[in-house]
Amino acid sequence: MPRRRTPPSVVERTPAGFVVHLGAQESQLVLGLLDELRGLMQSEDPAHEALQRRLFPPAYHLPEHTEHDAEYQRFMREELVKSRLAAIDGVQAPLTEQQPMDDSALLGFMQALNGVRLVLGTLLDVGEDHDPDDIDDDHPMLAEHQLYMFLSWLLDHAVSASMGE
Repeated sequence: MPRRRTPPSVVERTPAGFVVHLGAQESQLVLGLLDELRGLMQSEDPAHEALQRRLFPPAYHLPEHTEHDAEYQRFMREELVKSRLAAIDGVQAPLTEQQPMDDSALLGFMQALNGVRLVLGTLLDVGEDHDPDDIDDDHPMLAEHQLYMFLSWLLDHAVSASMGE
């Protein structure tokens, strides 16, 4: 009897590096979301402030340290944006051509996915007790909740692959 081959995980560690196995539509969805994240990070629209705050949280939380936090943001924000944009850029070929990623690129992929999840979670007001089973089929933001769960699932597979699981 022939031995059955186990299908690869969504994110698979191979001798050449990590490979993401998504269909064309899923890859395009993720790439589109990452493009939206890129736009959000580069936006100066005050309406995006709450979402950007989630991506670049304050380093100093006490009200009496607002000047320190403003200084931190002034010095570090550009570098943080640059590193997040580089991570997004590094995902294009691995998702469209299933090119292998090294450890650093996989970390960037995970950070980029998590960035999208943070923004989406903020829009959905996702908290510690978020349970996707509690979302009704007629919820006006059902698709966004499903997207959040898809990104969580994909991130979970990437983390598992990075840990050798």
